Amino acid sequence: MSRALPMTEPLPGQPERVTIYEVGPRDGLQNEKAVVPVEVKAEFVRRLLAAGLQTVELTSFVPQRWVPQLGDAEELLDLLGDDGLGQQRPVLVPNERGLDRALERGVTSIAIFGSATETFAERNLNRSVEESVQMFAPVVKRSLDAGAWVRAYVSMCFGDPWEGPVPIPQVVDVCSRLMDLGCDQLSIGDTIGVGTPGHVNRLMDALDEAGIGAEQTAVHFHDTYGQALANTMTAIGRGVRVVDASTGGLGGCPYAKSATGNLATEDLVWALDGLGIEHGADLDRLVGTSTWMAEQLGRPAPSRVVRALAGS
Repeated sequence: MSRALPMTEPLPGQPERVTIYEVGPRDGLQNEKAVVPVEVKAEFVRRLLAAGLQTVELTSFVPQRWVPQLGDAEELLDLLGDDGLGQQRPVLVPNERGLDRALERGVTSIAIFGSATETFAERNLNRSVEESVQMFAPVVKRSLDAGAWVRAYVSMCFGDPWEGPVPIPQVVDVCSRLMDLGCDQLSIGDTIGVGTPGHVNRLMDALDEAGIGAEQTAVHFHDTYGQALANTMTAIGRGVRVVDASTGGLGGCPYAKSATGNLATEDLVWALDGLGIEHGADLDRLVGTSTWMAEQLGRPAPSRVVRALAGS
């Protein structure tokens, strides 16, 4: 029996192509309690690249005491060699010390991570929103001076576990302040997965009014309440062309316990295939990679597409 394939039925106004920004090796693994061997991480990245994913966020140059899972950033890049270099191999950095470590390894694509709320900024960065913007300013400037591409993540754009619903003007203010530093791309994050399509539309409207267009914006949805794919397709319909996803649906946040897995890359690919939108990924290879990683982690992949196809 051949495996199932989605019917291809394009919708008006959809793009010809979407870029998948794969976050599995970083955001997908950062919340794992047992440290994943660096050799397994390197193999994970290689399998993702072999599956056709072009943009893969590799790791984070944070202090090991902050996120023990990512304390092997230099070793990972050394193992990857040329596979770990280039604009499409971004790494996360929290400050100038992290940037120094990244630049020493030849990294040319940098991501910073801010927060739309004060509570999460304090818990995640031990700084207020204002202090975090001040901390990021020299990181962005030095990155741009070095010829690097820079992405700004903003977390808690739809809701915060401590502060509740986050006002849209507050989100837009933080996004604008980070983009004003000179960042090339903004990724708006629903860290705890409470967003809905109407909320996505309102935020996209507000960002556009503030001069941050869909062409500069990526989306990063968590699937806590099963809304990640619906929210993503809403954003794509609004002109967003870059979508963050994690192979197998891995992910979470060590500083927000209610943040569960990311949008699964395989679920996104199935939906894009059904719309006839190009993305460059091989679904069979992605499913194989997720099944392999699930074996390494000792539990099944959360992705529904992986479970359906791996069992067929």
